[in-house]
Amino acid sequence: TLLICQKSVHTVTNYIMTTADKQNELVIIDYEDLTSSAKDNNNLLMEACDRAFGDDGIGIMGVRKVPGFVQAKADILQQAHPLAHLPPNELQKLEDPDSMFNAGWSHGKEMLKAGKPDLAKGSFYFNPIIDVPDPKDTKEYPVSYPINRWPKDSLPNLEPAAKHLGSMMKEVAVLLCAHIDKYAQSKNPEYPPDVIRNALVDTEKVKGRLLYYFPLPESSKEEAPEEDSWIGWHNDSGFLTALAGDIYMDKDGNIITPPASSQAGLQVVTRLGTVQKVEIPPNVMAIQIGECTQIMTGGAVVATPHCVRGAPNLARASLACFVDVPPSVPLSLPKGSTSSQIMAMESSKVPTLKGRWENGMTFGQFLQKTFEAYYKQ
Repeated sequence: TLLICQKSVHTVTNYIMTTADKQNELVIIDYEDLTSSAKDNNNLLMEACDRAFGDDGIGIMGVRKVPGFVQAKADILQQAHPLAHLPPNELQKLEDPDSMFNAGWSHGKEMLKAGKPDLAKGSFYFNPIIDVPDPKDTKEYPVSYPINRWPKDSLPNLEPAAKHLGSMMKEVAVLLCAHIDKYAQSKNPEYPPDVIRNALVDTEKVKGRLLYYFPLPESSKEEAPEEDSWIGWHNDSGFLTALAGDIYMDKDGNIITPPASSQAGLQVVTRLGTVQKVEIPPNVMAIQIGECTQIMTGGAVVATPHCVRGAPNLARASLACFVDVPPSVPLSLPKGSTSSQIMAMESSKVPTLKGRWENGMTFGQFLQKTFEAYYKQ
């Protein structure tokens, strides 16, 4: 069952739980909660942060009633199917090998499982904030600061739709930062004010990823799709990831509703070590914790291992927006915390932080170590 913690700025009694089990469920707040300065609302948000990101949480929080979100989501997700089915020569023009395929189209370039190319999904990467970064940044950090590539002739509406929703998702993530900082300070009095918010509020290091998951081949009942058949198990290695939820389609791109019994979609490892499907309602944007925020809050909030399970005869479109910092920013523990605290919730399904992170190393160095850890599995 789904746990929805619905909080209202005006009515404290609108805090509702649909199950007695408070663990391992998605917590949802209203957009107005993030923008209100009311003291009562701040207390409610602290409790929401604890339920979403604390010891009993799943590392994800939902935000509903974001102005314009539902339409903006529809405008871009419905373009995932036609994008993935452009002629091969057009898709090739959208590829950017110099950025290790971190701009434009990417299909079969990742190898997250057993050294095999990942053909189960296609990705379209873009920066919703800036099309052409500073040339010095692009030269020094080609993976972090690539130049956007758009299918202007084939899909002229993709660029404005992607920039609109991506900018909106970055804004919501930054609004949540202030409350993550307050929550971290409640756990550690030595935690400085506004660490995460100050790091992300003006960042241009934002990467949108429009995903199209191809239908898996038909399988027998004895050979059901593996739990990570669309995307392998991983932690988000950055700071915050905004998720637009998903839509499902048949092979021809017609939007459909999956059967109630379908297990396709986002799967997480709970704090108890069990695997659980997470449903993000259609009108909800979700924010997920990355490993860098786990580090810089001293483990007050924890990244959650996740994957995406596929299904035969079913395609999926989704959009993730990664909100990060420049590669030169150091990843340092706050005073009053230790390395053991941030590694206390490790999962066997993903590479451990030990060996990838050292106190004070830069974000760019950490990403390189993380890339090596995943690609050498």
